[in-house]
Amino acid sequence: MSNNMSTKIINSPGSPSLLGMAGVVALTLLSGVAVIAGIWKMLVISWVAFAAMAGAIPFGIRAAREANPTGLVWGYGLASGAMITSAAVFLLPQAIGLDPRIGGFGVAAGILVGFGSHVLGHRLAHVNAAFDNTAVQLSAHALSAGVIIGLIYGSMPELGLLLGLAIVSHKGPAGYAAARRLASAGRSPSVILLPAAGIGLAGIPSALVQLPTSPAINAAIFGFAAGIFLHVAMDFLPRCEVGGEVGEVARLSDKAHHQLDRLRLHAVLSTSLGVVVVFLTWLAIGA
Repeated sequence: MSNNMSTKIINSPGSPSLLGMAGVVALTLLSGVAVIAGIWKMLVISWVAFAAMAGAIPFGIRAAREANPTGLVWGYGLASGAMITSAAVFLLPQAIGLDPRIGGFGVAAGILVGFGSHVLGHRLAHVNAAFDNTAVQLSAHALSAGVIIGLIYGSMPELGLLLGLAIVSHKGPAGYAAARRLASAGRSPSVILLPAAGIGLAGIPSALVQLPTSPAINAAIFGFAAGIFLHVAMDFLPRCEVGGEVGEVARLSDKAHHQLDRLRLHAVLSTSLGVVVVFLTWLAIGA
């Protein structure tokens, strides 16, 4: 394939996705339900998650024409650090404090279910060619995360916004990476609008569910949430290896160890900064 043809494919990544547009419409309708029900925190988290992922699409499209992985490493690192800190500080103590054993089983279940949903997303994409692998995985993560966030805020509405916002901090980097991948393959990145809306699509209805106020049930919810988000956070850790996504963006060879070492330093710095940001925000607002 010639360079001109390759450039044409990247610059023309397909027509707008009907699934993506449907996701936006559905989120808008559910936002009316959230306003009527007064679940304002879930509404804010839903739209922040949508704006972060959708807003990253143009940057991902532009990155498809470049070979600079530093931005990708920093995006993944910041999001991963913020999510690990939030799960460890805001979710785990709640789960263990309510019931140590049930909370612990919830954490284990969350990690395993998170891993299983990741594998299932790959499988669905391979079984049916109509599914886009990127869209399936992102949608599965977003919907499951939305259900959990909705249950958390529905059970404990007194929780601050910091927890929810830190949990969805990975939406920007995820949207950036997915848009870059889709644009490079000549597909429409607008399909990402569906998983961008996924937090709200699942979170708003689940926030309306009234669960029994039982310490055991709440421990299971918080533990499961901690496990899910720890899995996602670890999945987002920027791995600077040949054959990985970062290496693919940089078009690295087996001999480019010096470039990999430089990127690993960026990975450590960005992840550490994600931790510090959550800590400073917690100090500032007293969450």
